[in-house]
Amino acid sequence: MGLIDLLTGNTGNQVAEQAETKFGISKTQVIALLAVAAPLIISYLRKKSQDANEAEALNNALDKDHDGSILNDVSQADARQSEGSSILNHIFGEEKPNVESRLSQNTGISIDKIGPILSMLAPVIMGYIGKEKQQNNVGAGGLGDLLGGILGNASNESRQQHSSPLNDILGSVLGGGNTQSSGNPLNDIIGSVLGGNEQKKQQGGGGLGDILGGFFGK
Repeated sequence: MGLIDLLTGNTGNQVAEQAETKFGISKTQVIALLAVAAPLIISYLRKKSQDANEAEALNNALDKDHDGSILNDVSQADARQSEGSSILNHIFGEEKPNVESRLSQNTGISIDKIGPILSMLAPVIMGYIGKEKQQNNVGAGGLGDLLGGILGNASNESRQQHSSPLNDILGSVLGGGNTQSSGNPLNDIIGSVLGGNEQKKQQGGGGLGDILGGFFGK
């Protein structure tokens, strides 16, 4: 299953419905948040996995707690919200408040709800990574390539889906009508993760690519 399948399939829709019911925000906002948060989390983990100790710790966590079963039982997302908060603390560290603030601004989800919703989404994203790890028989040393491949495949697929329901959602929630956007919000988001500063320069700055590019173009 590709990353875009996670975002647009039953798992993404079901967890969005859970969050909609629990927090009283629109399902489309949650889907948009998932579409931004998933590549962001994967990118941070990819960067961390360049350190051998971090890669081993991530490998152990995936083996122990994230076998992908949550993808078939998304009720776990709510039950594992506290665990999700701990996951985000480790991934983002001292940058977590800034990450939450930026995501709140871009999705329109209030700052008091963005953290708890991200905490629901984090175990789902980790479960997806864990399932991909199992299916590809990857150990600690191969996690960086696995995570990079997930993003690369999503980028290739997003370029082929210029017009799609997910892009419509992202455009409406994140402001895809911005003249500096490419008109393909998902591709802008994933491209900013993969391209960093160079991607931002190509897009002229200020568009959807800056949503994630700002986290990496320090």
